[in-house]
Amino acid sequence: MAEGEKIISINIEDEMRGAYIDYSMSVIISRAIPDVRDGLKPVHRRVLYGMSELGMSYNRPYKKSARIVGEVLGKYHPHGDSSVYDSMVRMAQPWSLRYMLVDGQGNFGSIDGDSPAAMRYTEARLKEVAGEMLGDLNKDTVDFQPNFDDSLKEPTVLPSKLPSLLVNGTTGIAVGMATSMPPHNLREVINGINAYIENREITIMELMEHVKGPDFPTGGIIYGYEGVKKAFETGRGRIVMRAVAQIETTKTGREQIIVTEIPYMVNKAMMIEKTAAMVNEKKIEGISDIRDESDRRGIRIVYELKKDAVGEVVLNTLFKHTQLQTSFNVNNIALVKGRPALLNLKDLIKAYVEHRHEVVVRRTRYDLKEAEKRLHILEGYLIALDNLDDVIALIRGSKDPEIAREGLMTNFGLTEIQAKAILDMRLQRLTGLEIDKIQAEHKEVTILVEKLKEILGSEELRMNIIKEELAALKEKYGDERRSVIEMNADELDIEDMIPDEEMVITISHQGYIKRTPLKEYRQQGRGGVGSKGVVTKEDDFTEHLFIATNHNYLLIFTKTGKVYWLKVYQVPEGSKTSKGRPLQNLIQIDRDDRVQAVINTKNLKDEEYVNNNYLVFCTQKGLIKKTPLEAYSRPRQNGINAININEGDRLLNVQLTNGESEIIAALYSGRAIRFHESKVRSMGRVSTGVRGITLANEEDRVVGMVCANDPNASLLVVSEKGFGKRSSIDGYRVTNRGGKGVKTLNITEKTGGLVGIKIVEDNSDLMIITRLGIIIRMAVNGLRVMGRATQGVKLIRLNENDEISSVETVEIEENGNEETQGENGPVEENVE
Repeated sequence: MAEGEKIISINIEDEMRGAYIDYSMSVIISRAIPDVRDGLKPVHRRVLYGMSELGMSYNRPYKKSARIVGEVLGKYHPHGDSSVYDSMVRMAQPWSLRYMLVDGQGNFGSIDGDSPAAMRYTEARLKEVAGEMLGDLNKDTVDFQPNFDDSLKEPTVLPSKLPSLLVNGTTGIAVGMATSMPPHNLREVINGINAYIENREITIMELMEHVKGPDFPTGGIIYGYEGVKKAFETGRGRIVMRAVAQIETTKTGREQIIVTEIPYMVNKAMMIEKTAAMVNEKKIEGISDIRDESDRRGIRIVYELKKDAVGEVVLNTLFKHTQLQTSFNVNNIALVKGRPALLNLKDLIKAYVEHRHEVVVRRTRYDLKEAEKRLHILEGYLIALDNLDDVIALIRGSKDPEIAREGLMTNFGLTEIQAKAILDMRLQRLTGLEIDKIQAEHKEVTILVEKLKEILGSEELRMNIIKEELAALKEKYGDERRSVIEMNADELDIEDMIPDEEMVITISHQGYIKRTPLKEYRQQGRGGVGSKGVVTKEDDFTEHLFIATNHNYLLIFTKTGKVYWLKVYQVPEGSKTSKGRPLQNLIQIDRDDRVQAVINTKNLKDEEYVNNNYLVFCTQKGLIKKTPLEAYSRPRQNGINAININEGDRLLNVQLTNGESEIIAALYSGRAIRFHESKVRSMGRVSTGVRGITLANEEDRVVGMVCANDPNASLLVVSEKGFGKRSSIDGYRVTNRGGKGVKTLNITEKTGGLVGIKIVEDNSDLMIITRLGIIIRMAVNGLRVMGRATQGVKLIRLNENDEISSVETVEIEENGNEETQGENGPVEENVE
């Protein structure tokens, strides 16, 4: 150890803790977190100040970026050159800043993530709006501090007439904390600031009437408002951003998705590359090609869809799996008086107003001081002019300026400053015109001094100045909002905007679904040939047809016993002759599964409704199960198991009951059973059920099940070949479940097997659809009630090789259409 040196033992844990805290605070304060007053980090502030000192205003020539970086590095920012250049580049990118502060010339990168050219190739100067950040910097409006080597002074904050933190936002990662603040529209922010100035007790909800939400430089859609509201209220929130996309149809009839705006901070090229990879890996289906047709006029990304793809479905898939939908996690942390703080919207506006108020006060004091200096000199001029001959004589008679100055001070009561100014005055100021100018200037400066004193004495006047300056900013730089705010389905009661109209829902054997307004179907007489309903493939046919209103919830049950949820208005609407859209695109049904039953329910969130209603299940092998609706009242995207299905069996039908119904199940062999719902005990969701009816033989199967509440209602049975009859339910005796039932239709080769049973009333219509897609609608009151043992009549004329596929009843509207006869008139053909 050298002489005079001393070693002090310290605890390494304490030393490391202290050193790390010092380091972290240095990162927080001097690098990563912006100052709430001007919204800038030190490097950005130094770049703007350095460019200002170089005289690089918006109306001056560009200078090499390398010169700017050298100036900032050498004088103010002792870090790497890349940190300075990258910061300057970002301030010149229109997709990074909502209101750019640097005007770049050359290659400053692209939204595809391309790097900017080296600093030796690019040039830059300040944008005009950056002048609003630097204005009045020379009027003692802010404090200055020594630079890193104490050779120069730099501002600790900029006067920042522009509310930069709100309009441009910022992001940064410090040690143990981060900041992520979105940009906003200048007009909206200024309106909000003015509202705060007028009412300091204004609430955040009232401020949100002016500041609607973030406004990103790349536009896009803000999908949902709850995150925006939370961010404004607390300083933290998750804002979902979506691309702007339209679905267009090409001349060949195929659909394509055109994206014209993408979410903020998304790398376009990387997004397209990842999307293409997911298409190749079959994670996203329905896309045949992706093209980037973007140019200097804007973004245009084209997703070519396959022939059978549905544009809305593919677009929703892209939103789910790609960066066409991203989120911006707001974390409004900024430095307030040198300490990081989490700020809500009102806090940010308040901090800006307080900063601008201090700037106005300091600027006014500076202007007053300068005006009083000038007024003092002008008063000396006026004294000299009032005694002009004596002053001239005194000056001519003095040996040197010092004697002349002392003489002026002694003889005319002037101060040293006034005497020096008179001695420095040029002789041309003694002309008559110049004397008038001095007198006019004295009057003008006197008024200015009084005005400045009045401003310093009135906070209201100072606030008016802030508002006037903001109004000028708004007029000069304000523009329209770029990002559209869109309420999503979870936050907006979309049903309020959708008429609760009756719809005909059709689902084909191969799973194509659509909804069509009920009024599109005209009435026909019994026995008519029907009208063309659904255009299907040769190997497809309509299997399910039922009536529901737009606001109803569809519970979709599959043959394997799973249930899925879907609102009626979410089903794509199609014309009477369209085939619809694949159901697999609307719900996540397995490829090998298919729909067996669909029922519509009311509000599943109504506890009284779901606890007092039941779902009765019937399988093809004759098993019956009853479960409370409450077990199916919590929708899940992937569906849930609704019933346990035995091997070799499948779900046939599901009915909604109130617990007091009678169950009637019919067999293909022409027999039916009737028993009370109470004979089936309530079971759990994944139970199998109990025997409801016994099959006649191995080839027999259950073809339908109805749940009746009125014993006086009529039961309609229909056979494959178009025969059927209407008979009273009371004609079917009540038995215990599990029996073989009684005959309900005499099955012959001419009638074919039983295919359907329905509860009907006089005030309803009957809709019958065949495997070839022919639909006929007839009034039920045109069918007379027959005894159970009768043989029925022909309901519809069928083409050769056609069979009845589905039967449904329709309630007649009070102002319904008049009944029209079929082309061949009614048919009354008894079955022998």
